[in-house]
Formats: sequence, C-alpha cells, structure tokens
Amino acid sequence: MKFRRLGMTLSCCLFFVATAQAQSAEPESFVEQKVELKQTVITPLRRTATLKDATRPAYVITRKDLEQQGALTVDEALKYLPGVRVEGAAGGQLGALSSQIMRGGSSAQVLILLDGRPLNELGGSGGFDLSQFSTDAIERIEVVPGGASTLYGADAVGGVINLITRKPTTKDQLILGAELGSFGLNTQSIRTTCNRDNVSWSFGYQRIYADNNFPYTITTPTTFQGLDSAGKGLFGNTTQPYSGQRQNAEVTQNNFDSKLDWRLDERNRLGLSVVWLDKILSVPGGVPITSDAFGSPNFSSFGGFNNLTKFDRQYTTSVLTQLQLQSELGEGDDSHLSAQIYGDFVNFRSDAVSYDNRFDIRSQSFGAQVQHTWQISPGQTLNYGFDYRNVHARSENAVLTGASVDVNYDSVYGQGALFIQDELRLTPAFTTVLGLRQDYNSTSGSQTDPSLGAKWQITATTALRANYARSFRAPVISSIAGFGVFQIPNANLRPERADSYDIGIDQQIGNLGLLRFTYYTNTVADLNQFTFDPVTFLGQVQNIGLTRAQGIETSLDFQLIPNLYLGVNYTTVDTRILNDPNSAIVGNQLFFRPNVFNINLAFQSPSGWYAALFIRSVSSFFTNNANTETLPGYTTLDLKFRAPLAAGLSASVSVNNLLDQRFEEAPGFPGLSSDVRGGLSWAF
Repeated sequence: MKFRRLGMTLSCCLFFVATAQAQSAEPESFVEQKVELKQTVITPLRRTATLKDATRPAYVITRKDLEQQGALTVDEALKYLPGVRVEGAAGGQLGALSSQIMRGGSSAQVLILLDGRPLNELGGSGGFDLSQFSTDAIERIEVVPGGASTLYGADAVGGVINLITRKPTTKDQLILGAELGSFGLNTQSIRTTCNRDNVSWSFGYQRIYADNNFPYTITTPTTFQGLDSAGKGLFGNTTQPYSGQRQNAEVTQNNFDSKLDWRLDERNRLGLSVVWLDKILSVPGGVPITSDAFGSPNFSSFGGFNNLTKFDRQYTTSVLTQLQLQSELGEGDDSHLSAQIYGDFVNFRSDAVSYDNRFDIRSQSFGAQVQHTWQISPGQTLNYGFDYRNVHARSENAVLTGASVDVNYDSVYGQGALFIQDELRLTPAFTTVLGLRQDYNSTSGSQTDPSLGAKWQITATTALRANYARSFRAPVISSIAGFGVFQIPNANLRPERADSYDIGIDQQIGNLGLLRFTYYTNTVADLNQFTFDPVTFLGQVQNIGLTRAQGIETSLDFQLIPNLYLGVNYTTVDTRILNDPNSAIVGNQLFFRPNVFNINLAFQSPSGWYAALFIRSVSSFFTNNANTETLPGYTTLDLKFRAPLAAGLSASVSVNNLLDQRFEEAPGFPGLSSDVRGGLSWAF
C-alpha cells in the first residue's frame, strides 16, 4: 500500500509540476565531468587551476549535477559527496538548520566561502546555515577537506566549501519554473540574463515553501526524562516507540541574486553581485517520548519541548554584496590581479513563544581582498595578497509580552592577514606547494599558519600527494560574551589550533574511471565546544584540551558501459578526546561523527536523458562526549530522473528515501520520511 500511494503521488507530480532550468543541447561527457583531473577548480590553490595541479584533494558539484539530482538547497546538494556530512541537529526537513562536518570538524570549523570570500557568521555561532542558500543561484560547489588557514584564514580547520555563483551568459535567456512535491512543497523561480556590447547581467529569484508535516517514528531510548517538582532532572531509559506527525516545521524562503559583469577593456573586468536570502522557519523542537510522574513533558538529552514550541519561529535575512575588479597586468597572461570589497548584513531573530522570549542578532560585515597571481616561469607560480574583515554584532534578548530588553553583547570582531604561496615544479613529475600566512585577530592575537604540499606524478595515470597545514579558529563574539539567556560568557576562551596531515593517491583508470584515496589526521588543541547542564539549563563554550580525528576519504567514478556510470565514496572518521580537564571523557569520541558510505548508478545519454539510483548509509554515532548515548545508523535510497521533452523543455522527478526509513538525525529530531518531487523545465 505504501508503494502504491508513492506511485500515485509520483504520477500526480509528473502531470502537475513545473520547474524551469536550462537544458544544454549537448551535455558534457562523463570523462570531462567526472573522470579526468583536468576539471577546473579555484579553491585548492586560490586561483584558477585544475584538479591535477592541486596537491590537496578537492570535490566538485557542477551545475549539471545540481539540476540532475534535483537539490533545492546547498546542504541537500552536498550529501552525496565524500568528506562531508551535512545532516544537522535540528531535524531533516527542508530548511532545518544545516550542519557540515569535515575531518572531525564541526560546522563552525568549516569555512564557507561565497565566490572566494568568507561567510561564516562571526557574530553568532560561527558557522553558516547552508539550508538558506538555494541552488538556483549556484554554478558549482567546490569542497576541499582539511586545514586551509594558510590561504583563507580563521575557521578553515576541517575544510572549505566554496559557493561559486552563476555568471551572466553570452546570449539573452529567460528561464521560468515551478515545482511541487510531498509535504506541501512548492517552488517558483525566474532567471533572466542579458548581454549588450561590453556589459552583461543576470537576475534570479526563487521562492521555496514546504509545510514539512511528515510522519515519524522514534524508537531509540532517551536518557533525560524531564524535571521533577523541584526542577531537578529525572534520568532513566525508555525504549517505548513513539510515532506522530511532525508539525510546526514549515519553511518559506525567498532568494534573489543579481550579477553585473562589465568588460572595461580587453584586460580589465568589473563585477558587482548582490545576493538576498530570506528564510522564515517554524521550530518544532525535540520529540517527547513519554511524560514523567509529575506530568512534565519529556525530551531527549539533545532535544527540546515539542508541545511547547508549536508557535516558535526563526527569521533570517542575509544581504551579501560584492564588488570585484580583475585585471591582466602587463602584456601577457602571466600576471593576474584580483581585488574585491564586500559588505554583508545579517539579521537573525528567534521568537520563542514557549519562553515568552525574543532573541536577536544583527551583524554587519565589511571586508577587502587583494591578491596577485604571478607565473614567474612555466614551472613556478607565486600567489600572494592580503585579507581584511571587520564584523560588528549586537545581540539582544527581549520579553515578547513586555518592553524589557537585555543586551547580550555589542562588539566588534576584526581580522587581517598577509599570505603567500609558491607553487614550484622541481621536476616534470614532482611539484611542491609552500604557503605562509600571518594573521592578526582581535579575539586571539597574532597567528602564523604554514602549509606544505607535494605531488609526485609517478606515471601518466598515477599520482601520489601529501600535505601538511597549520590552521586556527579564533573564539567568536558569542562564545566569549554569551549567547542568549542559557549561555554563560567565557572571557578566558583560547583559540583552537590545528595540525592536519593527509596522504593520498589519484589513479586514472584509462578514460573510464578515476580512483581517489586519502588518509588524513587532524589534531586540534583547545577545541571550543558548548557544554550543557540539563539540571541547571545553563551552558558555556569551553576548551577541550586535545582532540584527534583520523580516517579515510575514498571515491571511485567509473564508466561501466557507454552511458552507464558508477559512483562510490566512503568516508570514515574516528575523533578521540586525547586530553581534557574532565578525565572521565579522555579516550572518548566526539559526538555526531559517523562514517558515511554513498553509491550511485546513473544512466546519462548525450540527448539529455538521466536516471540514477543513490544509496546513502550513515553509521551509528554517539550523541554526547560521555559516549553514553548513541543513535543507530540508517540507509536511504533515492531515485532521480530527468528527460528532455522538446527544445529547452525537460521533465524531472526525485523520489527521496524511497523505502521510508525512519531515523533520527539527532536525539528527538527525526529525519524526513519518503517524499516525491517532480516537474517540467523550460528555458528560452
């Protein structure tokens, strides 16, 4: 009966759903898109290069991948990639706060870039919510695991995710669209791009809405079972299954992007971009399991009160602006100057009706980047420059039913740096990359971050690579000053310092496949981590003495027969607490660090037909540093389909979690049950 209902939903979507995206007449071949190391990347070397040039592993999601897989938001697009886990701790529904864990690093330890400049919200938690960024504005996503502070500064402890926005096309084009799906999903989009002489521009708008009322089943035990009459915590275990309908989880997103590209002359270009992201998210809280003897609602050790948060809302508005100048110096193509200034304005408001409380963070970020890439000789390229960023953030708490306002902090965070990187080909087969960065940060002082990479092209199809990088993460404003009524300030918080190593091999399998294998280790001293006392309901960001993450990242892309392709990747992580003031947790694993296995089988024809099966398996993982509570692993199966109907017109369908697996992404926060999306796409 379940599959019959699923089939009926799929049929309805095919007939009544429409979404518009451009369809290329002749798609890239698999070799160009996946197999060869000639794919263009920017992030590993902070300049336009290829995967073959970089000593560090990098993974790319192209515009074609985004369209074929039907990803609506950036966090959805990342889930099939090696080296990154995107499931968050607030549930799996569309729009829920995202998480990105790379090489044992938390979301705040992964640096998010927009066209090469930082986005992490230093006035808030230190991370960036990728669920608010729709993929309609994205040309490609580049992911580089491992420490990268030499090139990009603070926060690049676990890795870097670079969102590269779509550029205006050389011809006029209009793209219209709409999409429907399960749980009230509907989206509409419009994109136009024009070119006139030396000026081209594009405008895009996408609206996403979903009520996210989906069924769930909770079967895992909880260790914290509410409060007694004196306000003390009741602890115990229950394995009683709890089923229900996820409510108060709806999301509305309105995203706008625009870009202007002005060719001043043959050697100079000026670009202006504006991205506006607006998200209204209902907050369902954690799912209660039972009630205690005093009638208090239960919640898991990580969850919140479900029945008390049915009216809670979060409002996020981000305006991201950037002005960039690119110049080819001299008369050749060996000297390139890039300079940009940017300004970001982020407002976050949380209305906690259950606590009669409103929480606000308003931040303004201004920055500048200048870099010069100079190819001194065919075997040597020098890249150097400086970065600057200044963030002013103000946080307030207010009573919703009254006039009282408490200021948590009103502070300024500043950082500046000089960096240099030398790429040197010592022999035709051996390349080294040496880098050095000197940072100054207003919350942690001066930091020096070196890096060293090497690559040995043993044969035309086999290469060995190795890297070392020193990275750091400075305490953010909220960690020092306190974050709302439940977080205690910590003025003595020390910056995190990380040393990361990796060694790997890239093996080209003729023109049919590419195997990539990487072993890594990442050691972090003075890890900044929030600890929560369920009895006092107070928490604080504290330093954990020393942690070490180690594991492997491996991926294989292979053409089985013409038009049929296999993709496999496996990422493992073992993150241990090596030293800590709390001796009880020494030797334990950090929570929310599972192993992830992905496999997909895809059919892709030159005429635009696409069909794929994706299997994603997540291992069990601990949910606290005491390692007393775990969540079981789970496996999901997704189907993707895209078919050309006419010139510029195609149909697409996605069936996610086909087997309707019921699982928790965090204790009390269920993942999404099976859902269907589908549509038509039209460009003219």
